[in-house]
Amino acid sequence: MGAFLPWYTFVAVILLAIHGGLCADIIGGYEVKPHSRPFMAQIKGSKGVICGGALIKENWVLTAAHCKAEKAKVVLGAHSSKESEKEQQTFQIAKCIRYPCYDRKTKENDIMLLQLQGRAKLTKAVKPIPLPTSDDDPKPGTDCSVAGWGKTTNRGKTLSTALMEVNITVISRGICNDKNHYNGKPVITENMICAGDKKGGKDSCNGDSGGPLRCKNVMRGITSFGKPKSCGKANGPGVYTRLTKQYLEWIRKTIGGA
Repeated sequence: MGAFLPWYTFVAVILLAIHGGLCADIIGGYEVKPHSRPFMAQIKGSKGVICGGALIKENWVLTAAHCKAEKAKVVLGAHSSKESEKEQQTFQIAKCIRYPCYDRKTKENDIMLLQLQGRAKLTKAVKPIPLPTSDDDPKPGTDCSVAGWGKTTNRGKTLSTALMEVNITVISRGICNDKNHYNGKPVITENMICAGDKKGGKDSCNGDSGGPLRCKNVMRGITSFGKPKSCGKANGPGVYTRLTKQYLEWIRKTIGGA
C-alpha cells in the first residue's frame, strides 16, 4: 500500500469530518435555516457580535448580565453576523437593566434586560419568544438546544458568520459540581442549568453568551459561562442561567406595559 491510505480509511476520515467529529460547527452543531429563529438577537459592538439575546417583547431583549452592552446596538432578524440583510432591524439600546446582585465571581444572577429605542416591526424574521408559563427545572437527560454566532472551535478568536445551533443534554448539578468538572468553582446552583454532552463535542462557546437555552421548544435558560478554552470538552459543559420563578417575576415586572 506504500504511503497511500486504504480507500475505506479515507472514506472514514471524510465521514468523520462531515458528522462534526472535527468540530467544524458551533462545537458539534449545524447552521440553521436562515431566519428560522426569529427571536434571536445580535448584540453588536464596534468590532462585531459581543453576545446573543432573545427578543421577548417588541422593545425588550433578554440576555446575560456579563455582556457589555452599554455601547452596543441590537440587530434583529439576522442570520449573518457580517452581511447586511433585508430582514434585519437595528436598534440603539435605551437601558441596560441587570438583575440586582449579579455576581461576576460566583456567576449568580447572570441575567439582563435591554430596552430598545423604538419597537421592532414583527415579521416572519422577527418575532418574540414566549416566556415560559412555569419555572420547571429540566431534569438530567432532557434534550435542549442553544443557538448563537459564537466561536466554533477553541482555537483563535474567529466567531461564526452564520447563526449556528447545537443539540445538548441537561447534566445533573451533582456531576457538574464534582471534582472532574467544575469542582464547586463556581458552584452550579439551582439557579443554573448545566448542559452539554457527557462525551464532549457539543457545546456553546465564546460569543454565544446571552442566547436562549430551549428545552422541548420552551425557553428555560440563558447562556452564561463555561470553562475557559474548554468549549466542547466533556469536563466543562456549558452553564445556563435558569429562568426561575424569581427571575420570571422580575422580568414581567420590569417590562410591564412598556
